[in-house]
Amino acid sequence: MESFEQLLTESTRIHGHICAGQVIGVRMAMAGLDRIGITDPKKTERKKLYVLVEIDRCATDAIQSVTGCSLGKRSLRWLDFGVMAATFVNLDSGRAVRIVAREEARTLAESYCPEVEDKYQRQLQAYTVMPLDELFLFQEVEVTIPECALPGRPLRRIQCDQCGDWVQDCREREKDGRTLCRACDGERYYRVLDRTKPQPGTPN
Repeated sequence: MESFEQLLTESTRIHGHICAGQVIGVRMAMAGLDRIGITDPKKTERKKLYVLVEIDRCATDAIQSVTGCSLGKRSLRWLDFGVMAATFVNLDSGRAVRIVAREEARTLAESYCPEVEDKYQRQLQAYTVMPLDELFLFQEVEVTIPECALPGRPLRRIQCDQCGDWVQDCREREKDGRTLCRACDGERYYRVLDRTKPQPGTPN
């Protein structure tokens, strides 16, 4: 693999700026890959790796940059837990490790870079040199990944009986004998506008 400095530079380029979250994400990904025995995640071993991230923050961009995993490739899965953590899975061996950023590392940063006045810059610099066991909690875990969530072509496509949208990858719902997409089953995040009616503030 590339060095930490090279990976951080590339991650920063993709993310748009350097921050403590980038350092955490790069080091977390490097440690995770090492613990599940993957050394070439973007090329020869790309089909062996699966990553689950638990937060939609800066570190997730860094993890994607280092591992090459992505939502579009279906090798990166986002679970909205709100925890600065990720689980790295070797699909061949079944080895998996969940890594959580330790909250106490924020305070420990003061002892590593006391001369840096700005706390965010202090954390950024401290996280680059802090021992892994002080920065992270490591848990060997077992992960069951549903077949519908694995990379590859969709196992099925089913049309929603209510709105007509086509649902892939086993995400449909069965309710009262009908097949529904999640939006029609009550998880809609949008409201369809009726443009045939005058909108507020516009002339008739």
